[in-house]
Amino acid sequence: MRVLLVEDDPQLGPDLREELLRSGYAVDLADNGVDGEAMGYEDIYDLVVLDLGLPLRSGLEVLRNWRKRRNNIPVLILTARSAWQERVDGFEAGADDYLGKPFHTEELLVRMTALLRRANQQISSTLEVEGLVLNEKTQSVTLNGAEEVTLTGTEYRLLRYFMHNPSRVLSKLQLVEHLYDDGAENDSNVIEAYIKMLRKKIGKERIQTKRGQGYVFVANL
Repeated sequence: MRVLLVEDDPQLGPDLREELLRSGYAVDLADNGVDGEAMGYEDIYDLVVLDLGLPLRSGLEVLRNWRKRRNNIPVLILTARSAWQERVDGFEAGADDYLGKPFHTEELLVRMTALLRRANQQISSTLEVEGLVLNEKTQSVTLNGAEEVTLTGTEYRLLRYFMHNPSRVLSKLQLVEHLYDDGAENDSNVIEAYIKMLRKKIGKERIQTKRGQGYVFVANL
C-alpha cells in the first residue's frame, strides 16, 4: 500500500519513512503543507499520515482543502500530545484518527492498519478471501488451511494490494504506484516476474491476466 507522509521535522520525517518502508509500505515524503496538499490529490495513495504543524500551509488547512474537494482518502493526523484542541479541530476537519507526539512506531503501524481495514471494510487483522489467508504480521499466506507459505517483501505487498481490490482490473502502472516509492527501481516489467512467482505459491488461477489491461485477483473460484 502506498502512503503519503507529510512531516517537516528533518529527523522524524526521514526516520519514519524508513520505518514504514521496512514494514512493507511504499512511502512518499513531503516536508511542507503546499507540496503535501498537491501530492494528496494524486490518485495513488491509500492513506496519509499528516502532521498539523507544517510550514507554508498548516496540516489542518491541507485537510480541510482535501475534504472540500471531496478527497476522502483516510488521514491519520499527528499532533502534540497536550494539544487537545488540535485533535478536536482535526476530527471536525475530516481526520479519521490521530496520534499524539511523541509516539511509538508500533502504535502508528497498528493505527494505520486499522484505518486501512476500515477503509476496505475488513474486520479481522488478517486478510481472507475465499480460503486464502494473508497474515500481515508474519507476511505469509495460507491456502485452504494448509501450511503457511512465506512471502518475499514484494510478493507480500503485491498480494496485499490484490486482496484489498478483488475482482478489479489493475494495470501494471497501478501496481507499480502502490508497490514502490518514487526513489525505488520501479520497472513495470518486474511486476510480471513477481506475479509469476506469486502464482506458484497461491495458484495461477487466482491472478488472471487481462490482455492489454492488466491483472485481476479472482475472489470466487
